[in-house]
Amino acid sequence: MANIKSAKKRVLVTATKTARNKAIRSRVKTMIKKVDAAVAAGDKAAAQASLLNAISEIDKAATKGVYHKNTASRKVSRLTKAVNSIA
Repeated sequence: MANIKSAKKRVLVTATKTARNKAIRSRVKTMIKKVDAAVAAGDKAAAQASLLNAISEIDKAATKGVYHKNTASRKVSRLTKAVNSIA
């Protein structure tokens, strides 16, 4: 453990931010899994509904700096492509 007061604070702040980022990432992954499950089931209506929620969560994560904007864009693009592939 750090001895200097500012270093101790940095440890605490980093732990807080890490927990926040982990929660946001987890939420995004859950939304992506919901879209993938709907695509696998071939349910276009459910896939499109869950796609909107997933895009929203991904955009929020990018805005908060959890994901780089290009990473967010890539994830959205892949999900949209998967949903559009349902006949």
